[in-house]
Amino acid sequence: MEITITISIIIITTGISLFTMQKPELLNNLMMNPYRVTSQGQYYRMISSGFIHRDHMHLIFNMFSFYFFGTQLEYIFIEIFGSLGSVHFIALYVLGIVVSDIPTIIKNRNNKYYNSLGASGAVSAVVFACILFLPLRDICLYGVLCFPGVVLGLVYLIYSFYSSKKSKDGINHDAHLYGALFGVVYCLIVYPDSLRIFLQQMGEWKLL
Repeated sequence: MEITITISIIIITTGISLFTMQKPELLNNLMMNPYRVTSQGQYYRMISSGFIHRDHMHLIFNMFSFYFFGTQLEYIFIEIFGSLGSVHFIALYVLGIVVSDIPTIIKNRNNKYYNSLGASGAVSAVVFACILFLPLRDICLYGVLCFPGVVLGLVYLIYSFYSSKKSKDGINHDAHLYGALFGVVYCLIVYPDSLRIFLQQMGEWKLL
């Protein structure tokens, strides 16, 4: 198996997540805590929180979503940007972690007890950046269930919306939405023609 950037990020994130699940104190020190970021200058949390997860299901959901979409987006970026494709892919992922948390930081900057963690923002940025280029390309789950990327993307957002309304698990589900917006905006800035590509393909979509 070729060790792509996507695979490398999955390995790193999985390793750190599994390790910190056994180290509650370390996990707490790496979580996103808006109060500590703004009042104590612990800005590292804006990145470290994206490489840790609450439990195995949280980790599996994010990494599987990232694998299915990230593999295709990494290839697309290399095709478009050549040697800079890998740089753009890493930038999209890391900035997705940071940018998707900014609204949460602003909203909870005075709340000492608010914590969140997970790669949700980065994964969402990758998912929707990929959808922008390949909205109708089938993404196959386990090689059996295949759906157009735009359909899976909408399901991903719907899940995030309802989870954010009722969840008290420390997972920042709101970051899915902000990450998705960032992923689209990033691609429109670095490759404006991506909008034309998306609209052209959606214009050809036939439900039946």
